[in-house]
Amino acid sequence: MDKKQVAELKRFAVEIRKETVKTIASLGSGHVGGSLSMAEVLAVLYGGEMRVAPSDPKKEDRDWLVVSKGHSGPAVYSALALKGFFDRSMLSTLNRPETDLPSHCDMNHTPGVDMTTGSLGQGASSAAGIACGNRLKGLDNWTYLILGDGECQEGQVWESFLFAAQQELSHLIAFIDWNKCQLDGFTDEVCGMGNLEAKLKEFGWDARTVDGHDVAAIAEAVREAKKEAKKPSMIVLDTVKGKGISIAEGKPSSHSMSISREEEADALKELDAELAAITE
Repeated sequence: MDKKQVAELKRFAVEIRKETVKTIASLGSGHVGGSLSMAEVLAVLYGGEMRVAPSDPKKEDRDWLVVSKGHSGPAVYSALALKGFFDRSMLSTLNRPETDLPSHCDMNHTPGVDMTTGSLGQGASSAAGIACGNRLKGLDNWTYLILGDGECQEGQVWESFLFAAQQELSHLIAFIDWNKCQLDGFTDEVCGMGNLEAKLKEFGWDARTVDGHDVAAIAEAVREAKKEAKKPSMIVLDTVKGKGISIAEGKPSSHSMSISREEEADALKELDAELAAITE
């Protein structure tokens, strides 16, 4: 990946953060922390890694993305709007009556959302089933899955990991947003997950850990994962909850928080400064 491509993905990630902040601020509150921590992986996926068609969101041979941590829907919606799946003005309808952008991802409402999620843990099983089903159909597409680290405390997640390894779902590439915080506090204090990469390897997965805010590192990890012929792949993203805005960074309280108009303005200034600092 050359410097120009890296710079473009960095800009895309910041734009996702900006739209996410504006979207949540328009409502007054929402899931800030876990949305902002996954901006880079969304930028890599929607910035060219995934085979998708905004004009035909249900195209059969498309790549699929299951965002199991469905409360991070605001970031997904921002990426989809920036990619052209729907008009950006729709973002201001987040979680309002009769909206097509509910608080958690819903495939029956939002163009580009492949799977309804929000009941934590269930997206992992859905993604494994989707990958298995697409293989049975003879499709050569990829299924991507994004999990939260606190979400990995759910037993269902590990059952799906066993199934995916047993079935050799090599076209399943998953990510864990290891931002180290969850609703009730720091993940290690609530129920520590230990070495996630090592655990996934023991479960029969190809696994690696990368800087989750380094778009080049994420893109390279995906390329390496696609070389694996028999195992599903896990990329553990070392991230910071609420990345990009000082009122939220590294704070468990940012899981769901209010954003005033004054705080929105300050956050956008921070992000604009980051955008201006990106060079090719």
